[in-house]
Amino acid sequence: MSTTGYSVSLMIDQQSFRTNVLIYFGATAAQVEELLVYNQTVFNHNILTYLVKFPLTPEPHLAAWEGYAVAAKDIGAFEVLKQRLVQFRFPVIEGISQIEAYQFATRRGVAVNGMREATGLVLQEPEKLQLILHQSLAGTIPVLLTGSRNDFVSLVQALTKQNEPQPIPASMGACIVSGFNNWDRIRQYRQQWKAENSANSSQSSWLAEFQRLIPQKQLYQDKFIILSNGCYSNVSASDMGLEEGEWQRLSLTIRLEHECTHYFTRRLFNSMQNNILDELIADYRGIVAATGDYRVDWFLRFLGLESFPNYREGGRLQNYRGKPSLSDGAFRILQALVKAAAENLQDFHTQNARKLMDINIQPLMLIALTYLTLEELASLEAHFRIQQILSRLQRNWGVETCNFASLQ
Repeated sequence: MSTTGYSVSLMIDQQSFRTNVLIYFGATAAQVEELLVYNQTVFNHNILTYLVKFPLTPEPHLAAWEGYAVAAKDIGAFEVLKQRLVQFRFPVIEGISQIEAYQFATRRGVAVNGMREATGLVLQEPEKLQLILHQSLAGTIPVLLTGSRNDFVSLVQALTKQNEPQPIPASMGACIVSGFNNWDRIRQYRQQWKAENSANSSQSSWLAEFQRLIPQKQLYQDKFIILSNGCYSNVSASDMGLEEGEWQRLSLTIRLEHECTHYFTRRLFNSMQNNILDELIADYRGIVAATGDYRVDWFLRFLGLESFPNYREGGRLQNYRGKPSLSDGAFRILQALVKAAAENLQDFHTQNARKLMDINIQPLMLIALTYLTLEELASLEAHFRIQQILSRLQRNWGVETCNFASLQ
């Protein structure tokens, strides 16, 4: 980036800094206003009031999924989940979410036995569905790995779209499910409660206990990941210049670690947004986990920016235009910001690659990126700002200090 006409001071406030960066990239006053709103960080760092150890301890729902995984070794993941998750008992068909039987089953936990509408979820290759308990920086998380693209779409529709056949973008190959009401866990809770209260386990007593259970969401709401086994971001092996098998292997690692990064920010900062900054951070982690390095050319291709300033229709970036959607002009400025931010991130990683391989530094690097806006990452001061935040986090966490390279 040229410094001509672009000079800012670290002493001015963040909003002015971001505004100056946007003006430098050619944004009009209206576009500046749009992008200041769109790129405003929403990571709630005030939640993290004490230092944690990585990987994070597992969440309460993992115990149930460990039981599912054990059973899956005997009868297969699909058969186990049909017995446990009520959405697996219904097909994906238009209008099913409005049917009374479906609502009773998914909203009230009514048993589906005898419901004529509960004909079962149909997968093309049910025997290939895998249930994996993946150890991530954010702790162990259940992962459902499908055997085909069509089965991935069916699972996403069943588990996140109320079994409705809503369209899933071709560039989407993973989905993290959060706040999933698991009626199987509620049934397990009731069984334990009944055993401990055998003298007073009437229906009315249970209804009173259920009201006490509702606010304790950790006791019945789950988080898990649905993964496809296809090419990452719907980019072919030939476009990547790789063999099919190699690209499929790399795609799976990138996709899995990408979603685990969303899980990471959700657990630490209660934020997992459909925003390009989240995607930049998640793809950074995924690419580094897969290759040991950060490849800006890969990231830009995933987004549809491999021929910048031309944008390839169908690239992932258009999935993150926001609500309300960015205007065409603001979207073009966003593309330039993303490219500059990714290039700065690659430069920083390359200059500090050995230090960033430290398992104690890796989660702090992800945390550091959540403190920055896209404008800051796209600016000439990106290296210095990443370095400052990362060094501060190291001091706070008691991690041995590394001297990180800065932009001279």
